[in-house]
Amino acid sequence: MTMNKYLFLLLMIFFAEAVQAQGVNIADTVNIPVPFKPAFSRALKHDAIDAEQKSILAADGKADKLFTPSKDEDVNFLITQALVRKVDVIQYLIETDKVLDHRLKVNYLTGLENLLKYFKQNWKIKSDKKVNPANLPVIVNAFEASVAKDRKNESIESIISQLSYDAGNNVLGASIFDKNAGYLASKNNLVLKFCVLNPAKTFLTLYQNPAMPFADSLVRVVARKYPKQLYDYAASNSKLGVTIRNINDDVFVKTIATMARSKSGQFYFPFLDNIVKGKITIRDIDDVKDDSVLYYKLLVKTQIDYYQRLLNKDTAFEYKSLGKKLEDKAKSVFITTINALHNEGAEVRFRSIQPLSAEELYYLIVSSDGSIYTSSFTKGVYPLMMKKIGNRGDSLLTLVSFDKYRKLIKMAAGYNTLGNFLGSFPKSTNPNEDDPANTLMKAFVKNLEKTDGLEDGVDVADSYASIAESLKPIANEMLRNVQECYQRNLNQNNKKGIAIYKILNNLFLSADTANKIDLTKELGIPPVYEVPNKSLLNDSGRVIMQVFFYGDKDGQGIFRGFVNMFSNANWRIDNSNKQWVTINSAKGKPVTIYANRALPEEGGEDEKAQKALCEYMEAKKEYPSITIHRGHSYYADATIAQMFPSSKIVFLGSCGGYHLIHDVLEKAPDAHIIASKQIGATEVNRPFFQLLTDKARTGNNIDWIPFWKELDKMVVAKEFEDYIPPYKNLGALFIKAYKIAMGEEDDKRAF
Repeated sequence: MTMNKYLFLLLMIFFAEAVQAQGVNIADTVNIPVPFKPAFSRALKHDAIDAEQKSILAADGKADKLFTPSKDEDVNFLITQALVRKVDVIQYLIETDKVLDHRLKVNYLTGLENLLKYFKQNWKIKSDKKVNPANLPVIVNAFEASVAKDRKNESIESIISQLSYDAGNNVLGASIFDKNAGYLASKNNLVLKFCVLNPAKTFLTLYQNPAMPFADSLVRVVARKYPKQLYDYAASNSKLGVTIRNINDDVFVKTIATMARSKSGQFYFPFLDNIVKGKITIRDIDDVKDDSVLYYKLLVKTQIDYYQRLLNKDTAFEYKSLGKKLEDKAKSVFITTINALHNEGAEVRFRSIQPLSAEELYYLIVSSDGSIYTSSFTKGVYPLMMKKIGNRGDSLLTLVSFDKYRKLIKMAAGYNTLGNFLGSFPKSTNPNEDDPANTLMKAFVKNLEKTDGLEDGVDVADSYASIAESLKPIANEMLRNVQECYQRNLNQNNKKGIAIYKILNNLFLSADTANKIDLTKELGIPPVYEVPNKSLLNDSGRVIMQVFFYGDKDGQGIFRGFVNMFSNANWRIDNSNKQWVTINSAKGKPVTIYANRALPEEGGEDEKAQKALCEYMEAKKEYPSITIHRGHSYYADATIAQMFPSSKIVFLGSCGGYHLIHDVLEKAPDAHIIASKQIGATEVNRPFFQLLTDKARTGNNIDWIPFWKELDKMVVAKEFEDYIPPYKNLGALFIKAYKIAMGEEDDKRAF
């Protein structure tokens, strides 16, 4: 036995004795007569306690006389002694006490039962109520001591205050001490301990416990760490809101409280750090907040300032809130506008972005991945950005301190402008130094293990397929750099880095089919290049497909065209339902297609139809293996929110980008995703549906490479180049493989 183990046992015994000494001193040598029978009027209460003991003994998976929640035999012995021997003694002493009347005996026996019940319910769970099973001896002794105090009308506060949060909560979970003089102080003390353990939940806890005497002190402690929560609660009419607004001796809290009570508070919040530091005033923001262009310019200026500070390890308050507001304004004010004007001439379409500087246009681009149309990027924002920076990409990145440069490279690669961008860099004048463009592309794939989240890794993965097609030398260099990074992380035994670069190496190699990389074997992900027909079948051997339509003018026309596609001898159309149509195969293998009607969106009829169809399919257990989104990009989130996890093929005809891919994979981890970088084109979607449904009806596997070649022959529209087949959707594959490599996928499925 190690010294730490002895120390743990000694402390447990010492603490148990210290707590016990405060109550009635009961020796462990108490002998319970055999047989011993409690009074008939209390027999059921004793039986209930005995049942809880047996239930806990069996809770470790083995119904025997030993409770083993720990890997340590000595610890398990002490826990079991407390559960069996100590609880039995307490039962016996309460029952035989000559001072306590029947009512009090029942009360304390009920408390003992509740104590064990609370422990049983919470020792295994992963929540704020979790009880450390090793604390059971302390909990039982503390209960005994609390009973001794309570029967003499003395406060239990001194006992509860010595306990850890989980142990104290368990003792109060006996639910018999609420009238004790020390109950409220004990409860408050536990609330304080909880806040110390869970600072991120402090505001919510204070909101739920409005009478805390130390609320203002806790607010001051956590305010700077969670300013957004401070803002939200300061705006409320709750007692906590009043407490926050009454704090006048803390400039930070007072500033946020003032902002929270203002109708324009959300406009001010992204600039919180500069406001507190006196770099900008509320008046300065008021001067621009009603002008979308000027407000966006101020957001960009602040973003550049905050990012430069971040590089110097000085993170501004609500740096992420600023980024979200910047992204929101970039999309809502500019990108949505120029996307919607895609049928207009350039002068009209791109008029709104003319006042913007190069760096402001840069943030438009990196904020709009997944929402900017190809033509908006290639004909508007990108060329104007390069013109305003004097066609010097290196100067542009220096101007923004290389903030989000991986996103720009990924998007430039996807829109086939990366060669142009890198070509704008000057050549090195020193023969011993790399050209700046080469240095940039090396940095692009390096140090991904040091970044937060997966977005940078996904951007690198997503860019490779496009680069390999048009910039082969750069792709080759990326592959070499990835292999070097893998070896470096291997040498450093960096688990995250090893996973990231092993995945990227295999994905990059697989982009060339001549390498014959089996990603299923190498990365453990489901087959990438095909979807076997059998994986699309439900239990009855039928392929179920669900199509989401939306009730805008375009959607109504597309819905009619979609249904007309199946007006032939191969299919039967059932129009009997007012909210959806059902299309069944008349020849070949069983296939059923459910499509909600594109009912008018003005009254939310399309939304009601989608909900009704999903409920019908759920009730009938008609779970789809193919999900089709047919609508503009701004409807895509609604489709993803409603789609079934059973989906094996997901078609997003009008959207792409990391966030949507991530959301799809959260719902359907094994999905093969077809995404477009542009608005969906009927000239592409119609032949895709025809080919896909015919493959399903004839019982063929969906083999993506020949499928895409066959589709290419059917499609004449230039928009086809914007559609990404699943095997080239390397970002989605990266996410799947990373979750598996890090054990996240297994955890999710187990849950």
